Amino acid sequence: MVNLPKLDLEKFSYTLPEEKIAQYPLEKREESKLLVYHQGAIQHGIFKDIGQYLPPKSLLFFNDTRVIPARLFFQKETGALIEVLLLQPEAPVKDINQAMQVKSACSWQCMVGNLKKWKDGQTLEQVVDCGKTPVRLRAKVENRENKIIAFQWDNTGICFVDLIEAFGKVPLPPYIDRDAEEDDAPRYQTVYSHHDGAVAAPTAGLHFNEHLMRQLEKNGHVLDYLTLHIGAGTFQPVKEKNMVDHPMHCEQLCVSLQNLKNLCNHKAPVIAVGTTSMRTLESIYWLGVKLLKGMGGKFQISKLMAYEMDQKSLPDKNEAIKAVVKHMQDIQAETIYGETEMMIFPGYRFRVCEGLITNYHMPGSTLMLLVAAFIGEDWRKVYKEALENDYRFLSYGDSSLLLPG
Repeated sequence: MVNLPKLDLEKFSYTLPEEKIAQYPLEKREESKLLVYHQGAIQHGIFKDIGQYLPPKSLLFFNDTRVIPARLFFQKETGALIEVLLLQPEAPVKDINQAMQVKSACSWQCMVGNLKKWKDGQTLEQVVDCGKTPVRLRAKVENRENKIIAFQWDNTGICFVDLIEAFGKVPLPPYIDRDAEEDDAPRYQTVYSHHDGAVAAPTAGLHFNEHLMRQLEKNGHVLDYLTLHIGAGTFQPVKEKNMVDHPMHCEQLCVSLQNLKNLCNHKAPVIAVGTTSMRTLESIYWLGVKLLKGMGGKFQISKLMAYEMDQKSLPDKNEAIKAVVKHMQDIQAETIYGETEMMIFPGYRFRVCEGLITNYHMPGSTLMLLVAAFIGEDWRKVYKEALENDYRFLSYGDSSLLLPG
């Protein structure tokens, strides 16, 4: 049995005044404040100048998931409003990318508001205007215990993604205390979002615009894209006093052979744009470990795998990534899909990432654990500095560049 640390919830908390939580984004993405932490020292800047703080020729990894308007509202004949938040597909496929293209019918695990008022066998309907085509969308409870909702619609030419784009609302985080507005649709989305499937934005990327990204490339930095579809579990509060006991959410991810070749060939620091990019990159390493140790090629990284391995016999980054490259070449795959529920907390040794661009996170959250794992107890210094300098917190807030080495 692995001897895991006891991580007291209180030790990873801090006081976050309500007025520090950004309820709206800045009009210009790139004008956000930027706190730069480098080897214990702190500087303050503006996000559009991030290039001058990055190590030369950095390899930046962006999460190109696209937030779907996953919040659906149905009204009963009695007037009661039923809110359905899509979490993950169940049938006919569980892969999010494929589930978006399903026609006629599908089932999803959901969070449901007012579920008690939605009786078994009762069908709720909504006519959705998909362009010039009205489509009747029906929903009913398929499995109450697991909150599986079945959807069916009467136009076989319409994909599920078309329906929710026309009908759904932006799933703003619970700490943004207002209804989603029209401007949230483009603004709660990175400019490089590509693959539909997230119910929360990779918020570190919200500060980038096209001009800044071109400028970074012009100055010798390499930009690359991978995918992790962020689930609502990212907002799940930690209730266990020992944070290690928190049940981690499992998220689908996708990486390409080119991602791996860039990791192998690029000698400058790897910078994760956001905690989701970081979890994906570190998960790639552990897939390589599984392959090298004959544990199978299924890309599924469990919550505590990184802590259960004999640390003395682990490969270096290149060995692990080359093992994944060979595996993909053997199966003739240009991309590989997987799942990770990896939990990163103090004591974790980072294998791939040398820098992190990230917003400011909720007290006592798993994301706070990740930041504390990356920069140690200095996380307190960073957050104290941000609070004292009137930084805006959480999803629509300001940014930081963390460079511990």
